[in-house]
This record gives sequence, structure tokens and C-alpha cells, in this order.
Amino acid sequence: MASTARTAPAAPAGKRDRTHYLYIAVIIAVLLGIAVGFAAPDFAKELKPIGTGFVSLIKMMISPIIFCTIVLGVGSVRKAAQVGKVGGLALGYFIAMSFVALAIGLVVGNIIHPGSGMHLTEAVKGVGHEQAAKAAEGPVDFLLGIIPTTFVSAFTSETVLQTLLVALLVGFALQAMGRSGEPILRGVEHIQKLVFRVLGMIMWAAPIGAFGAMAAVIGETGMDALKALVTIMLGFYVTCLLFVVVVLGTLTKLVAKVSIFQLLKYLGREFLLIVSTSSSESALPRLIAKMEHLGVGRPVVGITVPTGYSFNLDGTMIYLTMASLFIADAMDQPMGIGQQIGLLLFMMVASKGAAGVSGSGIAVLASGLQSHKPALVDGVGLIIGIDRFMSEARAVTNFAGNAVATLLIGTWTGEVDKDRVNRVLAGELPFDEKTLLDDDEDDARAAVPEQGGEKELAKA
Repeated sequence: MASTARTAPAAPAGKRDRTHYLYIAVIIAVLLGIAVGFAAPDFAKELKPIGTGFVSLIKMMISPIIFCTIVLGVGSVRKAAQVGKVGGLALGYFIAMSFVALAIGLVVGNIIHPGSGMHLTEAVKGVGHEQAAKAAEGPVDFLLGIIPTTFVSAFTSETVLQTLLVALLVGFALQAMGRSGEPILRGVEHIQKLVFRVLGMIMWAAPIGAFGAMAAVIGETGMDALKALVTIMLGFYVTCLLFVVVVLGTLTKLVAKVSIFQLLKYLGREFLLIVSTSSSESALPRLIAKMEHLGVGRPVVGITVPTGYSFNLDGTMIYLTMASLFIADAMDQPMGIGQQIGLLLFMMVASKGAAGVSGSGIAVLASGLQSHKPALVDGVGLIIGIDRFMSEARAVTNFAGNAVATLLIGTWTGEVDKDRVNRVLAGELPFDEKTLLDDDEDDARAAVPEQGGEKELAKA
């Protein structure tokens, strides 16, 4: 059982949760956004900055939250080698699941042939080449990009891995400092509480952001694109659903002894945020807080969630597979199994370097086709109209995959309080929506090595 897991008592179950009304407002805002998008598409397009502004507010909090979480998790563990064990296990799991997602996408894509009957027009030919130019650079540039220009610039860039690197270095340094680093750990603990409280305040703007984002998406896309491309959309949605329920659900049940439906219900508000804002970043900070509250140890959450955000992209893998087959069929240039596997293995590697880049899914798709079968790049324009809707399914699947990965890796390393997991999922220990933290003196002591840090992860 993990000593780093949250042990603080949650808020009384009988206390009225005012944020319940907040998420009802988000649902209403989404419906209003859809209505406005269909009724006045030109006006709806002008509302896009509202949704963009809300997502930017959330993104502003990601770096400090990741930094605090990792520093507290790593800094309070005496055995530095155990942190490496968690990271290595996480990366191995991410790679394995990427192959599984690619395989599922290949099977479904070859069964339904989603692009049959489509016709390429001159208007869409240039889109693919434009998107290919936006793709991430090579692996060397990607690795060098993880190193921030300065210590502080890691917090101002949009590269999550830069923050992860700095936080790990600080955490290991605090490990080496021993007792003299305890005041710094306590200071970071207070900063974390402040940051999560600010995030809680920002969340009250969610209905406004959801309205603007959804109205803009509907206004830009319209019904024509939806009708024309409904086959691949439905096929992609069903494939993502099967992956989450069958693959992730089976792993969750066998390893963690938890129902995937209970876990998805627990993260219901986060899924609502992702769908309403078309951005997985809007739910990333809350995933960190909720997985800690669930009972997963801080080092596991702090390493698995940020790393998974860049490397565990199950939904993106399925998207790349089905979109490639869609374009090949639509252009009457079907690929053999060997060509499909070679192309998708390249895309799997390229997608890791494009993590966090706006529109990275379509950019990686275009660059992969340009590298392996240039004749298909012109067809990327066929799918651009519904990419935003497919992006939502990608984000939801990626998010579910990272939540499951955190729980599984915590279980494998012995860093999960199983009794707490059951109580939280049963609703006995509700999540504190006000502070987003289990805030009491036990937590403060848990962050200090002398109060149990030497025992943390010792039994893993």
C-alpha cells in the first residue's frame, strides 16, 4: 500500500457541492453553442476567441501544477532509483499500448473502408502540403527541445516535457539535500495549494468558454461536412469506444480490480470539459489532482500523467490509422498491409515529437503521408473539415488512457491505496472541488521526508 497516496479525509458527503450547478451550466452552454453555430454560423465563428481564451487560462496553470506535483512526489522519496523505475515502466507501457491502438485502427479501417465513394477536388489539394509543413522536426530537434533555454523559461514555454525535466532535477536535488531541503518542500506544498485554488477560480468561467468553443466549431464545420464524412466519424468514435471499454477496461479489471465504468464516472466532469472545449489540456491539471485523491502515490501521478500527456496517445494512434486508410481509399490508391504498417510505425514515432503542438494530429498525418506516399498528401484536405470533431474523440481517448495508465502503474509499483480507491469510486470520499486538494495537516507532513519519506516506495 502506498504511503505517498492521499490519506486526508475528504469533505463531508452531506455538504452541498456548488460546483454541481457549474457543470450543469457547462452542459447548457454547450447546447446553446451548438444552436448558435447552426442558426448563425458567421456570428458563431466570431466567438472562437472566447473558447480560446478559456483554454489559455487553463494552459497557464499546467506548468506550475506539474512542477509542484513532481517536486513534492520525487523530493519526498529517499530512493531515487524507484523514480526511474516508475518512469521506465510508464514508457514501456505507453509504447505497448500505442501498438495495440494502431492494430485496432488497422483492423477496423480495413473492414469498413471509410473513404470509399469520396471524390477529391482541386480546392482541397493544397491543404495537406500546408499541414505537412507544420509537423514537428526530427527526433534530435525534439530531444534538444526538451531542454529549456533557461531554468525559468520552462514555465513560460508550451512544452510540458521542459517543465517535467526541471521538476525532476529539482526533486532529485531536494532528495540529496535531506533535512535542509524540508523547508523548501513545505514552501512548494503551499504554492501547490495556491495554484490549485487559482485553478478552481478559473473553472467558474468554464460555461462561457464552452459556449464560445462549441459555437465556433459548429459554425466553421456546418452540416455539409458532417453528412459527407459521417462514415469515418462514426467508425472512429466506435473504435475509440471499443478501445476504452474492451482494452482499457479489461486491463483495469484484471490489474487494479476496478470497473472502467466507475473510473470514467469519477472523471465525468473532466470528460465534459474536454468535449466542450475541444482541448485535453483543459482537464490535465484536474487529472493530476483527481488521481492523487483517488489514492495513487504522488511520484506515480507526477511522472505518469505529464509523460503520458506527451507519449501515451492512444486516440491519436487510432486516428492516424483510420485517417490514412480513409485518404487512400478516397483517392483510389489503397495500400497493402506492408505499406500500412510501415507508414503507421513512422507516424507513431513522429506523433511523440508533435505532442502539445496545436493541430498536431493532422500535421503528423500529413508529414507521414508525405514521407511514405506523397501522392496521398493531397487527400488530407478531405478530412480537415471534421478534424475538430475527431480531435475531441482523440482527446477523450488519450485522457482515458492516461487515467488508466496512472492507476495501473501505481498498482504494479505498489503505490495505490486500494481501500481508498474503492471508497472514492463508491462516492464515500468525494473530491473537493473548491481546493482540488485533500487539505489537512497529514498531507503537509506527507511531503516531508522525515515524516515517512524514507519508507515511501520501499516495499515496491
